[in-house]
Order: sequence, then structure tokens, then C-alpha cells
Amino acid sequence: MDYSCSKSSNNRMIPFANPNAQFTSYKRDIEESILKVVRGNNYVLGEEVKLLEDEFSQYIGSRFTIGVANGTDAIEISLRALGIGISDEVITVSHTAVASVAGIEASGAIPVLVDIEKDFYTLDIKKLAEVISEKTKAILLVHLYGHPANIFEIKEFCEKNNIYLIEDASQAHGASLDNEKVGSIGDIGCFSCYPTKNLGAIGDAGLITTNNSEIATKVKAIREYGWNGKRYISTICGRNSRIDEIQAAILRIKLKHLNKDNKRRVEIANIYSKYLKDTYISTPKKKDLAEHVFHLYVVRLDDRDALSNFLRKQNIITGIHYPLPIHLQPAYKNRLKTSHSMKTTEEISKQILSLPIYPEIKNTQIEFILENIFNYLRIK
Repeated sequence: MDYSCSKSSNNRMIPFANPNAQFTSYKRDIEESILKVVRGNNYVLGEEVKLLEDEFSQYIGSRFTIGVANGTDAIEISLRALGIGISDEVITVSHTAVASVAGIEASGAIPVLVDIEKDFYTLDIKKLAEVISEKTKAILLVHLYGHPANIFEIKEFCEKNNIYLIEDASQAHGASLDNEKVGSIGDIGCFSCYPTKNLGAIGDAGLITTNNSEIATKVKAIREYGWNGKRYISTICGRNSRIDEIQAAILRIKLKHLNKDNKRRVEIANIYSKYLKDTYISTPKKKDLAEHVFHLYVVRLDDRDALSNFLRKQNIITGIHYPLPIHLQPAYKNRLKTSHSMKTTEEISKQILSLPIYPEIKNTQIEFILENIFNYLRIK
């Protein structure tokens, strides 16, 4: 492709994400699955949920999957199932969706935030010694943007320190490290199925994975009022966080296409990287043995805001994930424990920019995005 001049115009907006386009791709199957549920007589924790749980376990490689209402609930319920709560500390990163920290606090536990690796934006294992204490009960490891975190070394750290490892894989459905899928490696895996995720519902939904039967039993009880085999009898304190039958049916359709859709995301990422590699824009890096599924395609540059504004004028919508680290946000500032330095987190938050990426985006649209990036670079 020659980007010496703009070759096309595009009056239609190119959104940053487009879940409706995926609905259109699988419209007939999704509508049939919804109609089947509506015509049935079991709308809560019925056959569709059970089948989704079985199929997702087979896909991820975990013994158990439990459907819950959303990804934030998945974190809270996982912590509660592990007996983690009031006064316990859970280590995670500040460079993540607020949902990661909200889930920890919902369990009653205390989030402790650490800095990240500059190249991969995931938890920096070298920072853990600064924050671990006798109150530490778990690490919530975020597989950000679709790239697996350094899970095997962190798992070893957890085992040595007798603490749990929970994977927040909400942005990494299908990602793997050394051929092991994220969500199947730690004590528990937590997935959001928000509409824009790689495996997205048409509404809220979440999944919890584990290989431990005792943990799975506790998760199932907590998601439905603490019932354990006997309706209306609560054996533990629970709550209502049941995945919807309709959302489960939709996710079953999309799960069949997840590998194909992830492959398309990788293709799009490779196009971006190929043409941006010789510019001053920093493109995503990948660890050896990692399979990145590019929930987001995140570049880094000092003049991030200027490029974003330039692209918006051409009806190209970008995103920032995330513009303000959690430890600097009004609700959390000066009240959360962090590693001694949060330099990388604070630095990259001013530089990162997410370019449009979703399986249905057309190559001509990608070309138009790149044309306009090069137009910006030329006139800057």
C-alpha cells in the first residue's frame, strides 16, 4: 500500500468497536437461539446455561465453568469462594479497568496496586516483593488487551508464598501462553462477556472457570443465595448473580466462531503493525510462546491526543484504555496501597491509544485509518 497521499474518503463513521456488526454476522443463528429460549419454559439457569458452561470448559481446558451476571461479579464471587474478604489484601494492577478493583472491594478485601511491564502492560513480577504482606491472600492477574500476563512465574510466586492466583481474563478469551489457555492456569479464571469483548453477549454476562471441585461448588452456591443442592435453603451467605438463559444461548453461538474471530483480530493487528513499524508510533509487542488475541490494538505515542483528534475529524473513533490509573482516580486516590513507584503506569497512561479493531472491520476501512495516520504524520 502506498500512503503518500490519501486514496479514499469515508463519510461514514468507523467506530472503535462494533458489537452490532457481529450480531449481523450471526443474525439468523442468534435470533433462532433467542426464540428457542423464549418459547421454552425455563428462563433462569436452564439448559442453555448448562451447555455454555460445558462448552466453555472444553474450550478453555478447565474442569468447571460457572456462569454469572457479569465480569465484576465473577471477581467478587471468586474471592468469596476462596474465603477472602474483610481486611484481606489482593494484589493487582492500577492499569486496568476499574472493574478489577471494584470486584475486589465488593468482596470486602483491600486492593493493593503495583506497576506494570512497559512492553506488555501487565503486572511486573519484580514489584511484588514491595507489596506482599501477611495480609496478602491473592493476586488478581489481569491479561490486558488480549495478551497473556507472565502467568507461570507469577503462579510459582503464589505457590511459594501460599496465596491464591486469580486470572482476570476479561479481555483475553482464547489467549494462551505455551499452549495453555488463560483462565485454566490459576486457581480461578474470571471472564467478562460484555458486548465488546472477544466473546461478547448482547448485554451483561460473566464466566468463572476453575479446576477445583470444592471451589466450583462454592461459586455455584454464592451465585444463587447460598443454595447448595436444596432450593430455598442457604448453606452459606450468597447473592443473586445468575447468567441469563438468553445471554447464554447467544454466547454459545459466538463461542463456535471465537477462534475464527480471534484469527481475524490477529490479521488486523498484523496489518497495523506492518505499516506502522517504521514510524515513531510504538506498536504492540508479544511475549515468546504467547498467543495474543487483540481484544484491543494499543499503540503508544507522546502526541496521542493530537492524533486522536485528527482521526476523529475524519470520522475515525479511537479509544484510551485507560486514561487515568486507578490509584489516581478520585474514588481511590490516596487511599490504596501501591508499589513504591508507579512510574510506568503513570507514563503510559498519557501515551496509549486504541485503534479500531473488531472482526467485521473491512480492509478498506483499515486502509483508510492508516492513510489518515500517515497524513497526520506527514503534516505534524
